Amino acid sequence: MKIIGPACEFYRVRLTSVDATAEPDFEWREDILYRTPPTEMPEERTEWVVEVVTLDEAEEVTRVSRFNDHEAARAFLDSVEEDLRELTKSQFEARHLGVE
Repeated sequence: MKIIGPACEFYRVRLTSVDATAEPDFEWREDILYRTPPTEMPEERTEWVVEVVTLDEAEEVTRVSRFNDHEAARAFLDSVEEDLRELTKSQFEARHLGVE
């Protein structure tokens, strides 16, 4: 069954920050681990993820894009929010979720 209507009635868009540090996030304890701790602590790195959330009972989350820069992620989020206001559900799904 195909449902017709504006995309904003079915989806929301959000921006999430993710810790993308390559190293494991735990304390080294000499008495437990059998290797020496790293000499340098890894630099913390944050990635920004634009996600589409369905408003139905399942509340499925789909990652649309990832960014290393907050400004670029925010600009992309704004463009997706504009599409959410202007497109129908099927047009939005085709453009951002890859649904035919």
